[in-house]
Amino acid sequence: MSTETPGPDITSRPRGRAARERMYRYVLLLCASLSILVTLSIVVLLARDAVTFFTIVDPLAFFGGTEFQINRDQFGLLPLLSGTLIVTVISAAIALPTGVAAAVYLSEYASDRARSILKPGLEILAGIPTVVYGIFALVYVTPFLRAIGIPVNTFNILSASILVGIMIIPMVSSLSEDAMSSVPDSLRQAGYGVGATKYEVTKGIVVPAAASGIFSSFILALSRAIGETMIVVVAAGSRAQMLNLSEPLQNVYEGFQPMTAAMVQINSADSVSQIGFTSMFAIGLTLFAVTFLLNLASNRIAARYREEYE
Repeated sequence: MSTETPGPDITSRPRGRAARERMYRYVLLLCASLSILVTLSIVVLLARDAVTFFTIVDPLAFFGGTEFQINRDQFGLLPLLSGTLIVTVISAAIALPTGVAAAVYLSEYASDRARSILKPGLEILAGIPTVVYGIFALVYVTPFLRAIGIPVNTFNILSASILVGIMIIPMVSSLSEDAMSSVPDSLRQAGYGVGATKYEVTKGIVVPAAASGIFSSFILALSRAIGETMIVVVAAGSRAQMLNLSEPLQNVYEGFQPMTAAMVQINSADSVSQIGFTSMFAIGLTLFAVTFLLNLASNRIAARYREEYE
């Protein structure tokens, strides 16, 4: 018969501590549920007024219409979509290569001292109010473009798109750097072991291995550009028009009205009809659907990236 005495049960917890743990768990669950509830409430409210709009306006006329003038009860989405498309394309052309290049430098080349200076500097860009970007585009960028011979109007989509691109650079660089930093050092060492240079290792190993995370940052940044409001409201003007396919370059010289700017115009109008007011919710629901699909794609890409290095 064993005479050993049982040791203390280290898995048991005092009753008061267990109660506090349960309370913390329920509080955190409540916070998580609250965020979901707020999102669902926004979607429901948008959908409710959008349905009211679509009972008056044919959805085909809305999604396929080429005229948007609230004072004439013309609610075609395509002109607004044209402005949003131009902003997204130009800002992406600026932010994506610049952000990835900055991420490569910070992840692979920068010293600790340089990283401690440059990374906070990039993050400051994300903290600047967007209305400041819009004023800067209107007051400084547009005159500069005219000074170098680009015949832009006072309100033009080019200046606004340039500043939107600058604004989303920190998002691309930060997320891309995180993706590159997650690449195992063993892959880098294997490249150095066969005689590859740092540039070859970066181009042939690190960037391809982090491609899923980099593409995820692209999609999130584009989603941010699509939903940007104040920069385009201040600098892009309020002219809703279709793209001029016969002279593509002429489009960037003129003012356009993206979807977000149209929503601000409707909300700030002195007098607007009931149908005009509900059109704001139809535009908002469309914008929400686009950004939701982009974020869903980003999450799927990020999930695939995480599985690769588990």
